[in-house]
Amino acid sequence: MIPATERAAGAINPARRSFLAFGILAAAGSALAACTTSTTAEDASAAEETPNDTDIGFFKDMALHHEQALAMCQRVIGRDNGDSVQALAADILQNQSFERGVMHTWLTVWGESTAPPETVMAWMGMEMPAADMTGLATDEQMTSLSTTTGMAQGRLFLNLMRAHHVGGVHMAAYANEHAAVSTVRATAERMDVIQTYEIGIIDQLLSTTYL
Repeated sequence: MIPATERAAGAINPARRSFLAFGILAAAGSALAACTTSTTAEDASAAEETPNDTDIGFFKDMALHHEQALAMCQRVIGRDNGDSVQALAADILQNQSFERGVMHTWLTVWGESTAPPETVMAWMGMEMPAADMTGLATDEQMTSLSTTTGMAQGRLFLNLMRAHHVGGVHMAAYANEHAAVSTVRATAERMDVIQTYEIGIIDQLLSTTYL
């Protein structure tokens, strides 16, 4: 994942330039910069730590959660639904693709399956079918996101992604408190900060451009 400080510095494509022009990236820059990826030394140390149910459950469930976020982004990127939605979707696609790879890598290191779980959130004491996981859009909502066009599609994407992020932040905050492996806690904290920041962007877009 490209560090937030570099993203704010200027090596950006035209769609992201529109996103930065929205005017709120600088306010969150210091928070995002604090959430850097772990170093090789930190990863080596984490490899010696024994994961608990939260470490394993969080990475399995959040990897599945990210799958739907990536699918949402893929449905709107390249469509005529507004530059701000294009830039936000591109940013989420980049961040969550990277995070999903990190989570699958650690699950493999621990000898755990990377297949999508059928039940989720038992590690939070909230066991439920995967389809009911906090923040997930329904099949009908995902179909609607594919078929809606224009600014209406942009608005639907923002509303669905906001709910998705609220669910993700809920899980990440819990994992940051209860995970045993330092890398898992750092990853959860980073997700919490970034997704909370993006919820703020979404709220401003929904109150202005995407009324």
